[in-house]
Amino acid sequence: MSIDNSITERAQKWLSEFFDPETKEEIRELLQRNPEELQDRFYKTLEFGTGGMRGIMGAGTNRINKYTLGKSTQGLSNYLKSTFGGEEVKVVIAYDCRHNSQSLARTVAEVFSANDIEVYLFSELRTTPELSFAVRYLGCHAGVVLTASHNPPEYNGYKVYWQDGGQIVPPEDREIIAAIDRLDYEDIRFQARPERIKEIDREVDEAFLNACVKNGSFGVPGKENLSVVFTSLHGTSVTAIPEVLRRAGYQNVTQIAEQAVPDGDFPTVASPNPEEPEALKLALARGAEIDADIVIGTDPDSDRLGVAVKNEAGVLELLNGNQTMVLMTRFLLDQHREKGFQGNEFIATTIVSTPMMQSMADAFGVECKTSLTGFKWIAKMIRDFPGQYFIGGGEESFGYMVGDFVRDKDAVTASLLACEIAAWAKARGSSFYRELLQCYVAYGCYRERLVSLTKKGMDGATQIGNMMKEFRENPPRTLDGSAVIRIDDYQNGTSKDPATGTETKIDLPNSNVLIYTTADGTRLAARPSGTEPKIKFYVSVCSSISSTKDYEGEKQGLESKIDRVLEDLKLEE
Repeated sequence: MSIDNSITERAQKWLSEFFDPETKEEIRELLQRNPEELQDRFYKTLEFGTGGMRGIMGAGTNRINKYTLGKSTQGLSNYLKSTFGGEEVKVVIAYDCRHNSQSLARTVAEVFSANDIEVYLFSELRTTPELSFAVRYLGCHAGVVLTASHNPPEYNGYKVYWQDGGQIVPPEDREIIAAIDRLDYEDIRFQARPERIKEIDREVDEAFLNACVKNGSFGVPGKENLSVVFTSLHGTSVTAIPEVLRRAGYQNVTQIAEQAVPDGDFPTVASPNPEEPEALKLALARGAEIDADIVIGTDPDSDRLGVAVKNEAGVLELLNGNQTMVLMTRFLLDQHREKGFQGNEFIATTIVSTPMMQSMADAFGVECKTSLTGFKWIAKMIRDFPGQYFIGGGEESFGYMVGDFVRDKDAVTASLLACEIAAWAKARGSSFYRELLQCYVAYGCYRERLVSLTKKGMDGATQIGNMMKEFRENPPRTLDGSAVIRIDDYQNGTSKDPATGTETKIDLPNSNVLIYTTADGTRLAARPSGTEPKIKFYVSVCSSISSTKDYEGEKQGLESKIDRVLEDLKLEE
């Protein structure tokens, strides 16, 4: 294939003396033998988005490598020095199990040190929640974690955290991006100052583990009778979750040995994503074999967790993120109500998660704040409302946060919380699953489904853009026969009644998300993924049941309704 001359020119700049021999050899090989791959690597610059970077590893401007990360780190260093010029600037860095994470973390630390910034670098892989915790514990101005979360093995990434322990949000995010965009690769300072880099481990570990137990344990009975199966899916949670469960009193914990060793190839799974049942296949089989009460699996950096529990037929069933979020939140609300609400409490969720969170908040008489997708926005709520008390919150993508000592998805504490709920329910003759069904009786019977369409490369990005454009210009008028009564377009910040044309302002930052709501409560959300080459569609439907015995029949009806919505819109995977 022929490629644009500008792409060739961009690639040839990576043959200058500034770049190392290995990188230059990789570029020469692409120039000579693989123009299609060369185009994908140089048709754009891998963007430092509003939280960081994530992409495939390799040489090139559209890849994760020491130069793209070095440039981001140099820009971040410049911003930190200009913002906190009168202070000794400090950052903390963690990394996960992925290939090159350790070496890339060292490179990032060296660039910070070359800019006269004090660096705390974890000596070994650690979880993302511990990095978030460490930012405040160590009094740092920022934090960085090298991870690509649940993406395939060829990916890596770079997430940036601010002083409050949450990922960067406005105005810092845009200002940091501007500082990075002003740089050329030759502006990167790679000349490390080793005396500015301090390795950390045990002290921070102890503080973090103790905080997890304090925030996630509620003194429930029956811990000794709960059988738990846990898998880290080759990731970082093996450094924290088994010990947290042990300290909280759970002795009957079975680990999946084949997946307990950190490995960036993730050899036993097609994808290290606990949202996918296939990823927990080994754990579910072991759980069935030993008649476990609960199975828990986490993603590589331990911010997401999948939970499977026995259903009414006694079969282990993987719950979705909305289901675990709902029950975790109800349990926390019950605990706080027993102590007495102070009137300033709130829970949190996101615009594409289940509406049941609002229904439950109304029933408890507490506020439910709803943010854009991503826990950085939930963390921002805590920062923006210091006079209010955050109980807990989550989003549909298998993430949950208990209290505010960690300011991001926290699978470590959430795993403990899941076990607390399961032990408490079993001790009173109920079960985790049955308690979930009680939520459907009390707050509405909701069913949700996520459809993700993968569109890779330059052509894929165009296709995703065209799909969002089509939905904006030709929105659906009905969903499964029910009229669309509201169109929320977060890109232009308006909520529109299509019948009258009346528009109201949405009080959230702009984001490329569309949500359609119908007269019968059906909801369809569409958004491009911020971390993967995908466009995502979220369908939510609801009804009511008067008894837990009604659930199975109602569930089938709601699933059929979702099928019809997706079929009408031709959105099947």
